[in-house]
Amino acid sequence: MEREAKLQTEAHHRETGNLDLMSVSEIIKLMNQDDLKIPLAIEKVLPKIEKTIKVVYHSLETGGRLFYVGAGTSGRIGLLDAVECPPTFSTSPEVVQAILAGGIDAVVLAVEGAEDDEQWGQSSLKEHGLTERDVVIGIAASGSTPFVKGALVYARSVGAKTMSLTSNLNSIISECADIAIEVDTGPEILTGSTRLKAASAHKMVLNMISTATMVQLGKVYKNLMVDVHASNNKLKERAKRIVCEATEVTYEQAEQVLAKTGYEVKPAIVMLLTQSTLDESKQLLANSKGHVRAAIQLKNI
Repeated sequence: MEREAKLQTEAHHRETGNLDLMSVSEIIKLMNQDDLKIPLAIEKVLPKIEKTIKVVYHSLETGGRLFYVGAGTSGRIGLLDAVECPPTFSTSPEVVQAILAGGIDAVVLAVEGAEDDEQWGQSSLKEHGLTERDVVIGIAASGSTPFVKGALVYARSVGAKTMSLTSNLNSIISECADIAIEVDTGPEILTGSTRLKAASAHKMVLNMISTATMVQLGKVYKNLMVDVHASNNKLKERAKRIVCEATEVTYEQAEQVLAKTGYEVKPAIVMLLTQSTLDESKQLLANSKGHVRAAIQLKNI
């Protein structure tokens, strides 16, 4: 209880004691100014984020999986990042997963008592067959959520790599993690409402972890989303624009080559830049572990 009382995320904001008397203009200006603290707080923990990315990359590159574990807003933010990986990077839904206290129902409704159940956190990971090849990132603004703690303790017991992502220093779940990312964003303008700065900070950190990891895995060429899963018309149009940007061919040429590749962008780019057949481009990509730039260089050797 004493430890909870010291949480920065529960402290009173010095400038918002009269929040209920402020005009809309005053509220949003204050919120905007307060949000400027987020990137500065993240900057302080960039070395920890870099270490995390290297661990996650090694895990995924060797067949492991990444699990985000959280309750409430923290769990939903993990889910948001996880579900965007398949369409953005053509990863299997199994590669990056989110586990929420209370299960999938907790996405839209709070599940009574779920976040306070440490055993449930352990059993949730057991059900997913966690192994030593996997990585678990426990997300909790307070840094004390029992569900998340239980998951991290279990992950450690099977040899999986563990990270914590919190908004308070020296948190409980940080003690259960190999790498502790503690983004101290300070008190919220609405006392205790960690869906504000704390949640925004966590979203930004997860963006860094997943995006930089996927770049390392060869999911990006230049700054282009070359592993996009073109599952609808909007994404097919994006695929065409990516091919045009990467190869400087016309829209019609991009459309023609993508029709041959089944709208897979990587082989289309390699085909155009190396004058290769579809089979040759796929072999070049296989030999370069999916890295487009390396595949092109192999052809030129």
